[in-house]
Amino acid sequence: MKSFTVIIGCDNAAVELKEAVKAYLDKNKIPYEDMGCDSPKDPTVYPEIARRVCERIMESGYQDRGILICGTGIGMAISANKFPGIRAAVCHDIFSTERSVLSNNCSVMCMGERVIGKELAIKMVEKWIGLEFVDGSSTPKVNAIKEIERETMVEPDKIAHTKKKIG
Repeated sequence: MKSFTVIIGCDNAAVELKEAVKAYLDKNKIPYEDMGCDSPKDPTVYPEIARRVCERIMESGYQDRGILICGTGIGMAISANKFPGIRAAVCHDIFSTERSVLSNNCSVMCMGERVIGKELAIKMVEKWIGLEFVDGSSTPKVNAIKEIERETMVEPDKIAHTKKKIG
């Protein structure tokens, strides 16, 4: 399994779950970087947190992975999927967590604090940490996603010229 740093972030609706995930990562000596929010009163909107996490993953040459948490996980996934080379999936159970990596080669898992409990979230993170995409029957599908991305998205080096804070 490849070594990577977990880049984690949440909005103000998911601080408690993010802290529980960080405690798990600390306990298991899994390296991570926290990109915020740190308080339920923090007004930073989830697209901005997704930007921080995804840009950090891009800076790592896509070697690192991300965990994004909001109320449902949906807004974070939508936001993260706007970044070239990032594939993010909403994960609310062990099966969706497995398939996000094994079938879709996702580098970002998104969860909703209002949807799942801490115990399940920790089990999902534990599973996700140990998974790695392997070429096989899903490779043509992942390559098709990459081709659509190449055809429709702004190139990564052009993003820096249009960067501005959201919210």
